[in-house]
Amino acid sequence: MLKTRTAPEADSDGYVPSARRIERERFRRARSRRATAVAALSTLVTGAVLFLVITRSPGWPRTRETFFSLEYARMALPKVLDGLLLNLRLLVVCGAAVLVLGLLLAVARTLRGPVFFPLRALAAAYTDFFRGLPLIICLLMVVFGVPALRLQGVTTDPVLLGGTALVLTYSAYVAEVFRAGIESVHPSQRAAARSLGLSGGQALRFVVLPQAVRRVVPPLLNDLVSLQKDTGLVSIAGAVDAVYAAQIIAGKDFNFTPYVVAGLVFVALTIPMTRCTDWITARMDRRRAQGGLV
Repeated sequence: MLKTRTAPEADSDGYVPSARRIERERFRRARSRRATAVAALSTLVTGAVLFLVITRSPGWPRTRETFFSLEYARMALPKVLDGLLLNLRLLVVCGAAVLVLGLLLAVARTLRGPVFFPLRALAAAYTDFFRGLPLIICLLMVVFGVPALRLQGVTTDPVLLGGTALVLTYSAYVAEVFRAGIESVHPSQRAAARSLGLSGGQALRFVVLPQAVRRVVPPLLNDLVSLQKDTGLVSIAGAVDAVYAAQIIAGKDFNFTPYVVAGLVFVALTIPMTRCTDWITARMDRRRAQGGLV
C-alpha cells in the first residue's frame, strides 16, 4: 500500500523531503481527487439531463421504434458485419496506395532545380484539384464516368472504381502532410549529408525522409481514420459494404435501426485508432520535450 508521509522521512538514497514539499504533494493529491469527483458528478448530471430530455419528448416512442429497435438491430448486425469486411479490405489496400502515392507527390513537389518544374507543377495541380473537389463528387465522376467511356480493358467493378476515387482524393491530402514534414527538416541536415558525400537523392532518402515521416505520423494516422470512415461512401456505387447492407435492410420496412447499427460499428472501429493516434502523439511530444526526437 502507498504510504503517505506525515513527517519528513529519509528515502533509500538518504534524501529528506522538506515539510513544504510534503504539503505541496498533499495539496496536489487533494486537488486531483476533487477534480475527479467534480468531473464524474458533472458527467452524471449531464447524462441524466440528456436522458430525461430525450425520453420525455413527445416523439420519443416513435423515434425509439424507428431508430432503436432491438429486433431490427439483431437482424441487421450479422449482415452489417459481413459488409464491414469490404470496408476493412478497402482501408488496407487504399491506405497503402494512398501512402505511396502521397509520398511520391510530396517528393515531386520538393524537387529542386528548373528541370523539375513541370513535375512540380503537375504535382501541385493534382493536390490542389483533388483537395478542392468534394469526395462524393469524385466518387460519382469515377464510378459512373469511367464506365460511360466504354474503354477496352478498363474495369467497371464498383469496388475498384470506388477505391480508386478514395485513393485519388486522400493521396492529395497525405501528399501535403508529407510535404510539410519534408519542409520541416532543417536545410542543414541536407547540407550535412551532402558534405559527407551523399548525392541529393541519397540525402533525401537516408536523411530527410526518415525525419520527415517520423514527424508526421500523428496527422497521417488521422487521415487513415478519416479514410476508414469514408470507405462507406463506396455504397453509392452499389458495392455491398456495411452501409449498403444496412440500406438494404432499412429499405424493406422503412426502419432505420440498421443505419444506427452500421454507425455504431464504424464508431467502435474508429475509437481504438483514434486513441492509438493520441497515444503516439503524446509519446512523440514527450520524446521531443526530452530531446530524444530530432
